[in-house]
Amino acid sequence: MEWRGWAEIALTIALTVAVGWPLGIFMARVWAGGRTGLDPVLRPVEAGLYAALGVDRGKGQNWYGYAGALIAFSAAGFVLLYLQLRLQNLLPLNPQGFDGLSPHLAFNTAVSFVTNTNWQSYGGETTMSHLSQMMGLTVQNFVSAGAGLAVACAVSRAFVADRGENLGNFWVDLTRSVLYVLLPVSIVTALALVAAGVPQSLLANVEAATVEGAKQVIALAPTASQEAIKQWGTNGGGLFNVNSAHPFENPTPLTNLIEVISLNALAFGTVVAFGRAVGARKEARALLAVMVILVAAAASAIYASETLTPQPAMIAAGITDAPANMEGKEVRFGPAASAMWAAQTTGASNGSVNAMHGSFMPLGGGVAMFMMQLGEILPGGVGSGLYGMVVMALLAVFVAGLMVGRTPEYLGKKVEAREIKFAMLAVLILPLAILGFSAVAAVLPVALEGLLNKGPRGLSEILYAYSSAAGNNGSAFAGLTANAPWWNTTLGIAMLLGRFAYVVPVLAMAGAIAAKPKLQPTAGTLPADSPLFVGLLLGIVLILGGLQYFPALALGPIVEHFQVLAASR
Repeated sequence: MEWRGWAEIALTIALTVAVGWPLGIFMARVWAGGRTGLDPVLRPVEAGLYAALGVDRGKGQNWYGYAGALIAFSAAGFVLLYLQLRLQNLLPLNPQGFDGLSPHLAFNTAVSFVTNTNWQSYGGETTMSHLSQMMGLTVQNFVSAGAGLAVACAVSRAFVADRGENLGNFWVDLTRSVLYVLLPVSIVTALALVAAGVPQSLLANVEAATVEGAKQVIALAPTASQEAIKQWGTNGGGLFNVNSAHPFENPTPLTNLIEVISLNALAFGTVVAFGRAVGARKEARALLAVMVILVAAAASAIYASETLTPQPAMIAAGITDAPANMEGKEVRFGPAASAMWAAQTTGASNGSVNAMHGSFMPLGGGVAMFMMQLGEILPGGVGSGLYGMVVMALLAVFVAGLMVGRTPEYLGKKVEAREIKFAMLAVLILPLAILGFSAVAAVLPVALEGLLNKGPRGLSEILYAYSSAAGNNGSAFAGLTANAPWWNTTLGIAMLLGRFAYVVPVLAMAGAIAAKPKLQPTAGTLPADSPLFVGLLLGIVLILGGLQYFPALALGPIVEHFQVLAASR
């Protein structure tokens, strides 16, 4: 552990926020339907899409109309993707000659990409054709992220409305989010990645000669374009099995920096856009501060764990001065960049990795798991992180109101029982899915067959899998063989719960807030931009979001940490 590692972590976070800030300003203009520099090119395309699909952009929707459109769109996307994956062997652009996926794997994969999770129970380079990658998975990478941005836009309108019920039009918000935000940044990033050495090819593979003179067949794919939206859309699913640890996805420290900034910048920018859309810029900065503080703390904790925790294997080999745990890490990145990526990807519901989380020391892997269990709001997925943090903010002001005996307010809206019931319904979905499925899997023989390890490590594999699925993250601990009917089915159900059983109460909460009158702050209003509020919100996120998982974590990564310490003596 050295100063250069700490400087790298601090610089990465600063650059990510610096990139996200102007994107948030631009996104606020997109949400409002204002003019942008992209209008000459994209306005005709936008108008053509509305005309072809019969969308009346001036017609708003109440919360259940908005939720119904989101669910219908996602259901249609699931069916189309499921059929494409099942019939992959009959479709073109399959130079590798891959078979169609099994029913349970196709179900899991279709649910995974429709819910913006990108959990992969398969190796991309050995399972998916180019058509499946480009027309199936990548399309969902764009539209699932666009749907998250659309919901964030609807939530922002709820705080602007004065006794209204119009949250906007889902189809318009989705279209503008994809056309004006996700598509441009992905094109620019893909070109930058190609220039930096990431391949973009429709060939199935290329042959190379090894140093020993043997022939090696290397898989190829349209990598750069997929990599760009994988990061910007907080999707995370890689073309290759080892994700962004693969040299084709992430060949150099420069590409690593580009990709890790892309991973979080748009989610941070969504908070900035929210502040401008609602007219609450200072309050939005408070939300952003909470996100940055916890991401920085997580990255620091993982980095410290990977560099300070004794390594039993090294000690057994007589090496007592090993500088860091490098198992599962790429030498070209090192422990600091690996820790930074791990904190950002698990806090952002992205799930991409540049190092194997299952090879982290127990506390390092435990911190990554804990970040997902906090609700994927640090800064969370594009859109979903924003509305998840708003839920926590409402709970924070509600708790503060209970302590002083006043009806709480947030951004000019009274926070009463109806909104808190919806907020709590959303918050309770994650522990129900994570702990419920984990408890069953921990005692069910058909589930235990998929574990590589027993004891605390095996429990960590189970907890991590369901935390990742329910949090719509997608990363995994190595050691779990998830391509089996039990795991593919239950993880798919957990993903559906984590996405839709969360977003529907959020939209219901937004509908209730929109119907309330807009109030001016009074002397008794808790300032939502003060250090006191930031501290209170940090406490709510950590206590409400994390304390409920502590008993399970104590039996998994925490007890494993003490086993490592005992083995290192």
